[in-house]
Amino acid sequence: MLNSTSQATANLNFDNTEIAFKSKSNGDLNRSFLLFKIIGYNWMVKMGPPLVEFAFNIHLPVKGLIKATVFNQFCGGESMDDCDKTMAHLYSYGVGSILDYSIEGKEAEEEFNHTKNETIATVLKAKNNPKIPFCVFKVTGLARFDLLAKVNEKTTLSGDEKVEFDKVKACVFEICKTAYESNVRIFIDAEESWIQHTIDNLAHEMMMHFNKEQAIVYNTLQFYRHDRLDFLKRSLADAITNNYFLGEKLVRGAYMEKERERAQKMGYASPIQTDKNASDADYNEALKFCVEHIDKISFCAGTHNENSSMLLVNLMAEKGIENNDNRIYFSQLFGMSDHISFNLSNNGYNVAKYLPYGPVKSVLPYLFRRAQENTSVKGQAGRELKLISQEVARRKKAR
Repeated sequence: MLNSTSQATANLNFDNTEIAFKSKSNGDLNRSFLLFKIIGYNWMVKMGPPLVEFAFNIHLPVKGLIKATVFNQFCGGESMDDCDKTMAHLYSYGVGSILDYSIEGKEAEEEFNHTKNETIATVLKAKNNPKIPFCVFKVTGLARFDLLAKVNEKTTLSGDEKVEFDKVKACVFEICKTAYESNVRIFIDAEESWIQHTIDNLAHEMMMHFNKEQAIVYNTLQFYRHDRLDFLKRSLADAITNNYFLGEKLVRGAYMEKERERAQKMGYASPIQTDKNASDADYNEALKFCVEHIDKISFCAGTHNENSSMLLVNLMAEKGIENNDNRIYFSQLFGMSDHISFNLSNNGYNVAKYLPYGPVKSVLPYLFRRAQENTSVKGQAGRELKLISQEVARRKKAR
């Protein structure tokens, strides 16, 4: 006889499109199919950013078109409250939401304060709210990129820059303190390697301070970098030495092309793995390491990879870890990989979708990244189209 954990593992099948798309109407599927078909064309995605920017600059009425297509596919709304309907819909299928205020590229202190306050508002909304198991922020939403790079390089800061960075640290502390007091777990997102050491240090300080009883603050590790598995192991050693719980979000990453180009241009060794296989191998080793040390590590597997997702399922079964153990979460981006998210949640695993929100024009950089990611040979567009087609065919046959 199979135990309950083994039974759920045996029943899990990421090819089950009926479960994958049970939250989607026929109209939803048709709109998604058309969108993934369009963004599957590389030339259209490359032309998109300058064309959209030009259209906004000359005040063409393109906002409605963007909102009805790519925005609705990948975002929850223009405001936090706009996301309520989507969050309730996801939660009715056992999938949580991670509210992500996806505003990028700001430089003014007023904008940084607004992002801090908005992030704190997401934490307060998540308090005692099972629909929102995590909140998230980017340090670049609170600080100038160039300032973070200077700190990363250990460049001597001017007096004004020291004051500025102290304000950044105070903002991060205030967000994490609110999360701690609200018993809400919060991710600090990973970013480019030439500011990541600064972010790692901030995350470390916050974990030392707020993770004494449980993991509240989570750092994010990008395994397209060849040094992150070792960093994970050193992070655990530090957590044991200093008596705090480690919180980690494990992802493959989103800045590879930029990283390679910068390394080549500036003549330093690239931090990027030699190939995708190496990245996959380190990611999977990280999953094994976290499961082996689950008494000290809480983690979220942020992945769109079926093999890694199934590996974690099997590791949990081997260790006798319950499917809904609160120390382990799976996560995918809203609008992508529903075949992973909904099949996992259907089998009782903890799943949450990253749910970006913000004004249409402000979230365009995020939307363009999603479109570019989907044009790659190993990206999503072809897989999404295939799965949607299978479900449309299944529904027609069922009728």
